[in-house]
Amino acid sequence: MHRLFVAFALPAPVRAQLLALSGGIPGARWQRDDQLHLTLRFIGEVDRHAAEDAALALAAVYYPQIAIALSGVGQFDSRGRPNAVWAGVAPHDALAGLHKKVDQALVRAGQPPEGRAYLPHITLARMNAQPGAADKFLATHAALASPPFTLTHFTLYESHLGRECASYEAIERYALTA
Repeated sequence: MHRLFVAFALPAPVRAQLLALSGGIPGARWQRDDQLHLTLRFIGEVDRHAAEDAALALAAVYYPQIAIALSGVGQFDSRGRPNAVWAGVAPHDALAGLHKKVDQALVRAGQPPEGRAYLPHITLARMNAQPGAADKFLATHAALASPPFTLTHFTLYESHLGRECASYEAIERYALTA
């Protein structure tokens, strides 16, 4: 089985800016440099044939390059407990449009449609924390911003889950049109 997702790799200066934020939340497991990415669509566990179909379907997606910038931070909760902190990006419209095209291509390849609303973000840390644990971090970095950067391609990744953390292997890259 292959655990797949579609994402954008981030430029080195953006990753460095995000890595500099690490710390300040007790018990948080901060993402490493090679783990920082902007997810476009999670696919999940698929067999080899479905993985090949997904890779072929993504090759048919045509979309222009997208200029975005870091914009703020936030957190995800599960049953009222924070489980991740993230950096946001803006603007969302072009990313949402590409997400829709990628989702449609994957559905045509036999994958179920995306069941969640798409919120473009970069996961900074995972945690299992008490409510309020990330409040100081969120307040301190609320105005997070970066110069604009251009996304020139997206990548199909395979996620390998390990004892300590996941590692990501790029399977195929897909260029966006200039």
